[in-house]
Amino acid sequence: MNRHTVYLGLGANLPPAAGRVARALAEIGRIPGLALGQASPLYLTEPQLYRDQPWFANQVARFSADASWEPVPLMRRLLELETALGRVRSADPGLRYGPRAIDIDMLLFDGLVSADPVCTLPHPRLGERAFWLVPLRDIAPDLLVQGTPVGRLLEGLRWSSEGGRIWQAQP
Repeated sequence: MNRHTVYLGLGANLPPAAGRVARALAEIGRIPGLALGQASPLYLTEPQLYRDQPWFANQVARFSADASWEPVPLMRRLLELETALGRVRSADPGLRYGPRAIDIDMLLFDGLVSADPVCTLPHPRLGERAFWLVPLRDIAPDLLVQGTPVGRLLEGLRWSSEGGRIWQAQP
């Protein structure tokens, strides 16, 4: 049976942020038809866009998914899991990038490209975010995102990393 390769980005900044990411990773692994392949180290990352908030705990994980999974149904299941883990989405557009209990983003699903509003692939801001690209490079250094190596995407950003922390200049 063919399997899909899915890369997910997990993040949280409400205490205990690292524990919330670990719990989300464990719960995703309990979804039937998904198997954790590899997870990056956990990074503490500087908030982007909405700066006045705690730093985030971020991690990227590679999963193998049964051939029965497609991106939109899987993303809907992940959104349900976010809600179950305490994610509340603010109606205020100014808080779109504000504090959160958990955030699960589908970064890549095989090499699919999709403009579906539920699940845009690759993730529309993947190439702009060191907090996803650094851990993605940790677990898949040769990965291509629409033909571009992950490392080359990072070269186009102003970022730094030290001691498990990632800083990034605003775009």
